[in-house]
Amino acid sequence: MYRRGRGVLLKESALALYNNLSVLPLPAKQLAYFACVHGGTVNLVSAADDGLGASHRQLQAKEGSLGVGASAITQAAWCVLPSRVLLVLTSRKGIQMYESDGSVMVYWHALEGMEALPGQAVFARGIAASGQRFVCVGTSSGSVLVFDVPSKGTNITLSEVLEKHCSSITDVGAELCERPEGGADLVTADDSGALCVWCAGDKFKLITRITPVSESTCSSVKLWNGVIVAGYGNGQIRLYEAASGTLRAEVNAHARWIYALDLAPHSGKLLSAAEDSFVQVWKLSRNSDTQDIEVEHCHTECVADTLLCGARFCDPEGSTFAVTGFELSEIIRFVQA
Repeated sequence: MYRRGRGVLLKESALALYNNLSVLPLPAKQLAYFACVHGGTVNLVSAADDGLGASHRQLQAKEGSLGVGASAITQAAWCVLPSRVLLVLTSRKGIQMYESDGSVMVYWHALEGMEALPGQAVFARGIAASGQRFVCVGTSSGSVLVFDVPSKGTNITLSEVLEKHCSSITDVGAELCERPEGGADLVTADDSGALCVWCAGDKFKLITRITPVSESTCSSVKLWNGVIVAGYGNGQIRLYEAASGTLRAEVNAHARWIYALDLAPHSGKLLSAAEDSFVQVWKLSRNSDTQDIEVEHCHTECVADTLLCGARFCDPEGSTFAVTGFELSEIIRFVQA
């Protein structure tokens, strides 16, 4: 179904961080931006759809409005809102928001004064755009910071703090399709494996909380068409109804820890990558008669002897996807055959 295409070289290799790849497709220009993290640096690469003509840039995340000092970055992701696109970085010291090409920092939020859980460092991790104007970012304390983003300018404000988790946030996912009024907009995951489902608005409302069914961390979570897709440290993928939290399917997808999930909103294709060196492509659908969620396995690729830490589709249909691996100085691309 897929074949290996031309890869995109990196200036520095990817670190073994959850969801350590972000992709911003630019179909009008027939290219895409890629971002992955190495220490205190974000590797930014723009490349044409055929992998040619790559342009490299390394963004050193500066801490504070004076742009002094650097910190270990935990994640980099593009947040696509109706009126603008921001590149959001999280680190051990704070949250930085840049224009989409990383050229200008438009907002900085420090984590100073935030209480750490016993035996844990302070950091931010888990990034998603939600609704018309919100960017949501998780923290090591278990809280989720909701930022209100104007259509332009730097007047970004912290509008709300969501506090229903008891463990560090691992990932934040937003609805990728149209949702019914009052339906789920956002799902947040933590180290204990717990999930919280939210409805966005001037104030975010908790819809349901899904308690862990095992002791495995939920490392990556997505929300599509009212379905929560969660990947866990035991290699399982679990599918829940967002409205009720009901478990609908459980798949033993990988032999080891899942590091990344992604969903193609137009097709329902699901991508999973793990430290077992395998990346899998699945197809999600609803049975028209029973409304049950069905999962079909479509494709497997192996990147030998590589801990895969990032995986993203490069277009809304899921016809191309890319993966990163620990200490791998290349973004590997696969294209539909």
